[in-house]
Amino acid sequence: MLMKLSQYIDSTYLKLPSQANISVEETKKKLTLLIHEAIACNFKLVMIRANYISLAKEMITKANSSVLIGTVIGFHEGTCSLESKLKEAQEAINLGVDELDFVVNYEAFKNRQTALVEQEIIKGTQMGLNNSKVVKWIIEVAALSNEQIASISGLIKKVVIANFGAEKAKNVFVKSSTGFYKTEEGKPNGATFETIKIMSDNARPLRVKAAGGVKTREDALKMITLGVQRIGTSSAKQIVEGIKNNAEY
Repeated sequence: MLMKLSQYIDSTYLKLPSQANISVEETKKKLTLLIHEAIACNFKLVMIRANYISLAKEMITKANSSVLIGTVIGFHEGTCSLESKLKEAQEAINLGVDELDFVVNYEAFKNRQTALVEQEIIKGTQMGLNNSKVVKWIIEVAALSNEQIASISGLIKKVVIANFGAEKAKNVFVKSSTGFYKTEEGKPNGATFETIKIMSDNARPLRVKAAGGVKTREDALKMITLGVQRIGTSSAKQIVEGIKNNAEY
């Protein structure tokens, strides 16, 4: 039996003020509303930029809520150095984050720099697990072929289980997308049923997060039947309430 849909939801807002073409003050208002909504609807988590972790922590603690806080690392291209990613992750841990969503260096993977990618997965996962954090690896499905999606999902599984064991692997996800990848000709830049099935088939027993592209309650429920354990969306309330929406993420 499925748990309540709200407990699959990572309610997300990651746009910088410049990307949304709004002010810093307006961005903070959006984040405050997002956090209030997550508390009211009992979503699993709010996925936000690291500079808003303290705000979220204060609000969630004050409300005596169980909503978790997640942030992104190496966002959104994933091509920054391992040292940079680990520094970002440590800063987020120091602020009290619960979950770390790393963008894997998928361009290095595509260029067959497998050793670099494996080292990144080991070190990033180690930092997260050593600090009792859930770790998610964003593979950016829109930048990959189906064969590459299968291959990188399998690689993450292999590296995590070999280095941390099957029990700790339960705290590691493979995540589909950043929601910021630019595609051509209107192609999806987030999760699709096809890509999620490939991820689930190749990442198991690691868990899977579908991010971007889930816009209706029906889509969310179908994703869950395909093995998804989390859904990242900027339209969390609409999805849970079954309201049609046209949000990008």
